[in-house]
Amino acid sequence: MLEVGQIVEGIVTGLTTFGAFVALPDGKSGMVHISEVSNVFVKEIKDHLTEGQDVKVKIIAIGDDGKISLSIKKAAEGEKPVSARPRRPQQPRKSTPNVWQGQTKKAPTENLTFEDMMARFKQTSDEKMADLKHAGESKHGGGYSRRGRGNN
Repeated sequence: MLEVGQIVEGIVTGLTTFGAFVALPDGKSGMVHISEVSNVFVKEIKDHLTEGQDVKVKIIAIGDDGKISLSIKKAAEGEKPVSARPRRPQQPRKSTPNVWQGQTKKAPTENLTFEDMMARFKQTSDEKMADLKHAGESKHGGGYSRRGRGNN
């Protein structure tokens, strides 16, 4: 029986723009959302997976309706990443002030979910757009003109 948190092997049976369907043991199937395929940004799922490919997946949710949500990247968390060159040890980053808004940088995003990171990005983006809009209105607004109303 399949349980949340379990890591199983499956076969990719179909690809869509939003994810991949995977055949699981016991004749069940589940879906890997495109955001759960890799730790790097996935623009085209076909660049990362193919139909018939064997994959190791982690069961991250089983809905009341029986739908099974899967993750390839969470199944691989325990494995060391394969790279051509060894990684350098990470140095702690120094917090530097953000001169544009006079604020310090926010805490690292290492422990945030994708949704939390997107919400933070959207909030920051909305704030910056509001500041730009406000600056544009004050620069171009009002009825005063330096050119005057000459005789044209």
